[in-house]
Amino acid sequence: MERVTAAANHPSTPFQPAVPTEPRPPRTAQVIVASTRAAAGVYPDRTGPVIDAWLTERGFTLGERRVVPDGDPVGAALIEAIDAGVDLVITTGGTGVSPHDLTPEQTLPQLDRLLPGLMEEFRRRGAASTPLAVISRGHAGIARGRTLVINLPGSPNGVRDGLGLLTEVVDHILDQLHGVDH
Repeated sequence: MERVTAAANHPSTPFQPAVPTEPRPPRTAQVIVASTRAAAGVYPDRTGPVIDAWLTERGFTLGERRVVPDGDPVGAALIEAIDAGVDLVITTGGTGVSPHDLTPEQTLPQLDRLLPGLMEEFRRRGAASTPLAVISRGHAGIARGRTLVINLPGSPNGVRDGLGLLTEVVDHILDQLHGVDH
């Protein structure tokens, strides 16, 4: 009988996500922009289009982007997206420390399971560009066992950093949520 060592099972190559053994179902996504000033038309939303483009490139079917004031309207938009059964909800904005930045407080009650490592890695990577990344209070987690929710900051660079990390893990997370074999 041939013995297989742990080293043989885990070669020292860079991580490559497993290719699913069955086709992926179509995926849906919702972008929620938390910005009182953008919702009032004081200035244009600069992060939503970046997220929309990223999702479209990855084949997601998008709901109409929601631009809502900070606070309770963010929670209402989150609940609506989760109720609709979308696969992925990405919020942008409202993750800082100003009194109006309440996206994390609106998100946390909706999450059944947290993914703290995702946000820890996001902040770690972002800190390489700006020390302000460490004050982002966003959450990542699973709502109702089927929807991945991610809070990204309201800056275009912060969004790009977050999407860079999501590029590496979102397919695997959604595959697992939907029972696709790996």
